[in-house]
Amino acid sequence: MRLIQNTGSCGGICCRGCSKVKNKLNNYDWLNDLKLAQEATDFVEVQFKNTRKGYYINKDHLPLKKGDMIAVESSPGHDIGTVTLTGKLVLAQMKKNRYRFDEEPKKVYRFARPADLEKCEEAKKREHETMIRSRQIAADLGLNMKIGDVEYQGDGNKAIFYYIADERVDFRQLIKVLAENFHVRIEMKQIGARQEAGRIGGIGPCGRELCCSAWMCSFISVATDAARFQDLSMNPQKLAGQCAKLKCCLNYEVDAYVEGRKQLPSRKIELLTKDNTYYHFKTDIFKKEITFSTDKSSPVNLVTISSKRAFDVINMNKNGQKPYSLLNDNEVREERRESKDILEDNISRFDRIRKRKKKKPIQAPSSVQRK
Repeated sequence: MRLIQNTGSCGGICCRGCSKVKNKLNNYDWLNDLKLAQEATDFVEVQFKNTRKGYYINKDHLPLKKGDMIAVESSPGHDIGTVTLTGKLVLAQMKKNRYRFDEEPKKVYRFARPADLEKCEEAKKREHETMIRSRQIAADLGLNMKIGDVEYQGDGNKAIFYYIADERVDFRQLIKVLAENFHVRIEMKQIGARQEAGRIGGIGPCGRELCCSAWMCSFISVATDAARFQDLSMNPQKLAGQCAKLKCCLNYEVDAYVEGRKQLPSRKIELLTKDNTYYHFKTDIFKKEITFSTDKSSPVNLVTISSKRAFDVINMNKNGQKPYSLLNDNEVREERRESKDILEDNISRFDRIRKRKKKKPIQAPSSVQRK
C-alpha cells in the first residue's frame, strides 16, 4: 500500500497533514511521462524540513512517485521524507548541487508505515519546545549565538540545531548539555541571516510571501550598486529585508537597468545652450527621457528631452555650437499643444444641474366629479 503525502491548506508537506513546513523547492518533472527517462537512474531526490534535501538510491526498485512518503537510511536510524523527484532529472540536480559519487549512497528502505508517521509526528511536536530550551542553555553557557530552528529526525533519535553566529563558537560544552537534556544525538549546522528568514517565513513589503521562504534555493550577494543603478532611495530601512540584509529582489531588474543605461549619455555631461547651462536632474531609463535643470542641486527650469535629442546637443557642443533651446522644433510644438489653460473650459460643468419637477395637478375623487 502506497502512502501519499498529506497536504494542508498551507501547501505544506509533512507527516502531520497540515503543517508549517513548506515544499518550496518543488521541481517540475517534465520527463515524468517518458519511461526511458524514469528508468535512467535508481537515485531519487527526497526532501525533509524546509530546504534540506538528500539523494538516495532505490536498490529494491520500489515503484516510487513524486509525493510518496518514504523511510530512508540515516546515521543513526532512519528518517522520513517526501519524494520530490525521480528519473533522469535527479542526475541533473545532483550535478547542480555537486553531489559526490565517490561516497557510498544511502538507501531507500521502504514506504513509510503508519507507525513511522506517528513516530515522526511525535518528534515534530517536540521541536519548538526543544528550540526554546536550547536557547536558554546557550545563554546560560554565555555563547554568542542564536539557535533559530530545530529539526528532529523521523525516528526521533537525532536532532539538528540550526544556529546563527557572527564569530566562531566553541559549542562542545553545549553539545554535551543538550545531549544530557534531550537524550538524542546532536548535530549543529550554521546558517546565515537569509537562510534563517527563509526558514521562519513572513510577508514582504510587496504584500507577498518572502521569496526566500517561497521559492529561492540559492542566495546571491546583493550590493548597494543594485539600488544605485535603479535610482532608488539609499534609505537602509527601505532597502533592508526582514533578515536585516539588502533585499534579494534588488537583483531582479538590475540587469535591465544596466543595459538601458548603456544607451543613454553620461550623467556628468553638461548641456550648453545660448542662454543657460543644463545639468542632469533625473532619468527615465525605459522611456529614454532625461530631465535637465539649470541648477546642480535643485530643480530649476526643468526641461525633459529624449536621449536622441540629448546626443544631438552633445555633438553640437563638441563642434562649438550652442542651440537656442534643448527642445527641438517638434518637441516645442507638442509642448505648446499639450499645455492648455483649464480656465478656458466652462467651470459650471462641475455644478449639479437641478431639474425642477413639474407639479402634477390635483384631481378630485371620482365620486365628487359625478356629483
